Amino acid sequence: MRTELRTKIIEVCDDKIAKKGSNVGLSFYAFFANKNDDPEQLMEAAHWWIMEHRLDHFEKATKIKTLILEQSN
Repeated sequence: MRTELRTKIIEVCDDKIAKKGSNVGLSFYAFFANKNDDPEQLMEAAHWWIMEHRLDHFEKATKIKTLILEQSN
């Protein structure tokens, strides 16, 4: 996964957790604007979410952040 996407995911997770608490859920669409201006990056996130990790449509932001951080090491 690209570093810029990884960074964006962590930022969005941190923002959602700060605003709504550690129990907040999100989907991979949360990392993108409503307008699909970067289809390659959207597909990269979708592949990571669905094919690599077999995640449900909504997952806890804390879980996603942990997966990203573990993958970065």
